[in-house]
Amino acid sequence: MSDAQPTDFDPVEPNTGEDFEPVEVFPDSDDFDLRPGADSCYKCSVCDTNCPVAEVDDDFPGPKFQGPEQWRLKQTDDGYEIDDSVMSCSNCMRCDSACPSGVPLSQMHNTARGEYVEEQMDKLSVEYVRNRILSNYRLSASIASKVPRLANFAMNFGPARWAMEKTMGVTSERDFPEFAQQTFRQWWAARGGADASRENAIESRERRGEPAEADKKVAYFHGCYSNYNTPEVGKAMVHVFEYFGYEVVAPEQKCSGTPMFANGMLDDARRHAEVNVSSMSDLVDEGYDAIASCTSCSMALRQEYPELFDIDGIEDVASNTYEAIEYLRIHEDVKGEIESAEVSGELAEEFAYHAPCHARNQGLERQAVELFRDLDGVGVEDVGDSCSGISGTYGWKEEKYEKSMEIGDEMFEHMEHAEGETGMTECPTCAMQMEHGTGYEIRHPLELVEAAVVE
Repeated sequence: MSDAQPTDFDPVEPNTGEDFEPVEVFPDSDDFDLRPGADSCYKCSVCDTNCPVAEVDDDFPGPKFQGPEQWRLKQTDDGYEIDDSVMSCSNCMRCDSACPSGVPLSQMHNTARGEYVEEQMDKLSVEYVRNRILSNYRLSASIASKVPRLANFAMNFGPARWAMEKTMGVTSERDFPEFAQQTFRQWWAARGGADASRENAIESRERRGEPAEADKKVAYFHGCYSNYNTPEVGKAMVHVFEYFGYEVVAPEQKCSGTPMFANGMLDDARRHAEVNVSSMSDLVDEGYDAIASCTSCSMALRQEYPELFDIDGIEDVASNTYEAIEYLRIHEDVKGEIESAEVSGELAEEFAYHAPCHARNQGLERQAVELFRDLDGVGVEDVGDSCSGISGTYGWKEEKYEKSMEIGDEMFEHMEHAEGETGMTECPTCAMQMEHGTGYEIRHPLELVEAAVVE
């Protein structure tokens, strides 16, 4: 029997009448509301332990601070300014897939980075000018591709690279990628390929003696790199999809915006996104699906666009965008075709495969290894789940170069111990890093699919 004595405690009823007003911790605002994500962030710090930049840079506070913590500080301190460390985030987006609560960390980082660049960064600084040039690669590439031989010589001329490092902060340690003698779009036009409109697609099919209305059709978002630097990837994509009976169109398009997100150039990214969404959404309405051969491009269209922009048609484009091999694995028996094929010649290789971070964010990190596992004449070995370290423009910055190479050390080591001396990846900048760190030639999975089922 309890010895506890009775008390006089008589709890007062809560005041829930008309005069009751709850405390507003985060007042209503017209600004982009990141509250649901911030409220889901707890103290686990899994994102920080999975951040490749935080692992090598002791001064970088990590994705948790860059996202929900900075957002909370902005709500509670009217004078708070975004910390400049947000510019050290590489936008690899590994924190998104690491978070057990589904906090949209990369969305918060992009928003904070955009605010920092817009409101706090000196627009006349060398850093701003350098970042603007790097993030608008499509512009410089379009100019260089008009005189590719001259551009290839000039961009890799030793004194010029030294001058770019000293004046602009672009590392001289890397070789600039070569520009193709014929861009993908030049090849596409010479081939009689269809442009953005359904009418052009019908005319193109009629010229080839095919039915005017295709049962299967895709709109190819080739991106900047496959257009200006590696048109062989775009050609392989076209050949493979046509082999499976698809009508392929290559609509009007600009950069996906990925390098702009990483550098806080959100106004630039929006201008490009408006063109891309406009042309792609018209085709989606006509029954086309959007496909990309670069995992960063597909990531931008299907996740970053709807997170950051309010553009008519953006949700339809996002929900109908796929990475190219992902699309084939969903809709075609590409695995069966490959299992019955055999590869000979220059692609009869042992490949060291690296899954880009932006492939991991889309759940595509194992697809190449699984697809080519039973292909005669070829071996594909996964070289681990580490980040390549280059993260688009991050590894091209002089002050970030050594960190990018330190991040990539694990991948380099695994590649060196893999069978063969040829690499494979879907990301063009990961390919740059793989080649730079090992000297291996790098191929795209679509090229191997083409060699197996088309050639």
